[in-house]
Amino acid sequence: MSFPKGFLWGGSISAAQIEGGWNEGGKSPVLVDYCTAGSAKERRQIWYLDQEGKKVHKDWEAVDELPEGCKFQLFDDLHYTNHVASDFYHRYKEDIALLAEMGYTTFNTSISWARIYPHGIKGGVNQEGVEFYRSVFEECRKYGMDPVITLYKYDEPVSLLEQHGGWRNRAMIDEFVEFARVCFTEYKDLVNKWMTFNEINIIMPLNDTPKDKAKRDLAYLHNQLVAAARATIVAHEIDKDLKVGAMICGNMNYPLTPDPKDAFAQYKRFQDFFGYSADTQIRGEYPPYAKRIWEEWNFTPEITEQDKKDLKEGKADFLGFSYYASGVITTHNEEQLDITGGNILGSVKNPYLEANAWGWQIDPLGFKHFLHILNDRYQVPLFDVENGIGLIETEGEDGICHDSARIDYHRRHIQCMKEAVEEGVNLFGYTTWGCIDLVSAGTGQMDKKYGFIYVDMDDQGNGDLHRSRKDSFYWYKKVIASNGEDLD
Repeated sequence: MSFPKGFLWGGSISAAQIEGGWNEGGKSPVLVDYCTAGSAKERRQIWYLDQEGKKVHKDWEAVDELPEGCKFQLFDDLHYTNHVASDFYHRYKEDIALLAEMGYTTFNTSISWARIYPHGIKGGVNQEGVEFYRSVFEECRKYGMDPVITLYKYDEPVSLLEQHGGWRNRAMIDEFVEFARVCFTEYKDLVNKWMTFNEINIIMPLNDTPKDKAKRDLAYLHNQLVAAARATIVAHEIDKDLKVGAMICGNMNYPLTPDPKDAFAQYKRFQDFFGYSADTQIRGEYPPYAKRIWEEWNFTPEITEQDKKDLKEGKADFLGFSYYASGVITTHNEEQLDITGGNILGSVKNPYLEANAWGWQIDPLGFKHFLHILNDRYQVPLFDVENGIGLIETEGEDGICHDSARIDYHRRHIQCMKEAVEEGVNLFGYTTWGCIDLVSAGTGQMDKKYGFIYVDMDDQGNGDLHRSRKDSFYWYKKVIASNGEDLD
């Protein structure tokens, strides 16, 4: 048997991308509630009123805080996919029962900060939100699932952005730690595995990031790293048996050529994008090369002695990560090369790999390689939190979505994961991304389907939200029942 007894099999979603109920149950708006959908070729947009009261929009990743005098605004002529999403808020019992039918032993979702503290500490705890998540976690436990819960997944309340100006303000650290304290206290009887920030590293400045934004992003990230460490300390104070992990966006790249400059650029990308955050959270201090990164961006970090103490004491108990695809790095003229899309970052096209419609290059062997890199470098328990493929899908005339491409994707990745575990990689669980169709974080689309469970809803809001089992539903059920042995 390749996978150990008790290996966790399941799926992963997030509150902002699946719940809907955006203004129900005492919840306040989050940033994506003001975003419309993009596409495979266009980024999703966030809409607001400028200083003159005019309707304007920007790529949503570019807006971490509004310019002075601007105001978030909803417009009647626009459709906001996150408002309804997959309606998990009203259908969670049906959805969790379907996951249980597949045999899930774990389930990863996030807690919407805006449901627990809609207006931050000063507004008090929203008890209706607390009870909602208690009901969700009790439903998981009823079916024997061990939930792994993420505290932050791109959904701080907009009210906190308005109060504090976002993560540039250290007041956000206190806000987050208090939010975490409430969650750990309320759910310690139901949840024993937590993660603080999902893909905390996606804010890292790279390539052509403007210098001013890069400085701001590095300051934001420092405050989030400190907040994560302090939350971990609090969790261990509440219950020494709670495990709190980091969660980093996976970054597997190859050098384009044997040119040593390409090889070093590839390694530097790993340091900058993945290692900077992971090293800090796992080892409890910034890595030596952080100084090089700060110098490159002309950034002077404001690190207090208390920050250093907290980072050291609040080291993560395990390393969670996402892996979808791989990329290619070069120092040569990219204008003369084919460029493809990817998770957050674009890449030079790899002629040896196929890609989906969004340009994500499918690389199962890269997954195995990445697992070994993480195991060798960090030597802590690993958890693959997100792995999956987005596809354009509809139900066939027989009412079933026949998603052979998804089955092939997961079969090949699980096979390589299996080999890595046999070779000694300390991996304790695997949750596929978007096990129920949901809103894509990157593009805001409902048309981009990830799940084993089909949700009838498109980018324009057409559909009745009914659920149906895809072919992959039955395939993954068989995989779980055999503990990863039956991949046919």
